[in-house]
Amino acid sequence: MKLGFVSDSLGGMSLDDMLDDAARMGVSGIEVNTCGWSTAPHFDLQTMLTDATARTTFAKSFAERNLDIISLNANGNPLHPTDPAQGEGLKDTIRVAGEMGIKTVCTMSGLPAGSASDTIPNWIVSSWPPETQEILRYQWDEQLIPFWTDIAELARENGVERIALELHGNQCVYNVPSLHKLREAVGPVIGANLDPSHLFWMGADPLVAAEALGDAIYHVHAKDTLLNAPVQATTSLLENGSLMDIPARSWSYITLGFGHGEEWWRQFCYRLKMAGYDGWLSIEHEDVLLNSLEGLEKSVALLQSVMPAKPADFKPQDI
Repeated sequence: MKLGFVSDSLGGMSLDDMLDDAARMGVSGIEVNTCGWSTAPHFDLQTMLTDATARTTFAKSFAERNLDIISLNANGNPLHPTDPAQGEGLKDTIRVAGEMGIKTVCTMSGLPAGSASDTIPNWIVSSWPPETQEILRYQWDEQLIPFWTDIAELARENGVERIALELHGNQCVYNVPSLHKLREAVGPVIGANLDPSHLFWMGADPLVAAEALGDAIYHVHAKDTLLNAPVQATTSLLENGSLMDIPARSWSYITLGFGHGEEWWRQFCYRLKMAGYDGWLSIEHEDVLLNSLEGLEKSVALLQSVMPAKPADFKPQDI
């Protein structure tokens, strides 16, 4: 496995300072945010789309520090009913990835409105009342599958081999069955960006999810979640309070090791290997209580101590 982090983890730094810190920490690459919910402070998508010199200069800044560009990440809602720019950002990200020879693009599946006359994204997490089923039919059959069929073709045209969808709340694809459903409808260009932090608060088990996804795992985000049991006992894990008020929330994204300890992350890495995944672990730091650089340094140190980095070579002796 190889270790890197998401560029927005150090979004307050310049590109050069961020890359210098990455090299100092001993990671091997950076996953670069391009658009959507990110202001993409390190990557001007429209400039990169039209300016070959800018693309070359950007890639050179990584190579000079022996860092890889892990993937481009267009995180957002590409099926937002009133903000088509998010979908166009994903398409442009795929085009730029093709120009730069980057084979993996990370994104979200998208969440449409509940009907053709609606204007607000609608996440269905219950089978009752019965209109929920018509909403799901509309979202999948009339929006999600047609959109991703077109995106898969765009990826093929641009040499992008893997689109890694983050299993994320408030998206149509948020768990293992929904990932498999879209993959079966669209094809193997679609895979999972397995981020355990989201599965934690949705009540799933990332260790079991890794096995269930198997060769559909195209990317892994390393992010931890604090499950705040005293608050959860009265509010449940359905949480809509401020992300900045960790004491009041039933769950929060935090620095690796502060929600689940080293032993859990050791098991996670091993389960990924068991599932056949030997790719990137990309740390996504979103802890509002810890300093960004300090939190990232602690996360890097934890994964460096537990992740397998060399190929297996043991076999029983012939006796």
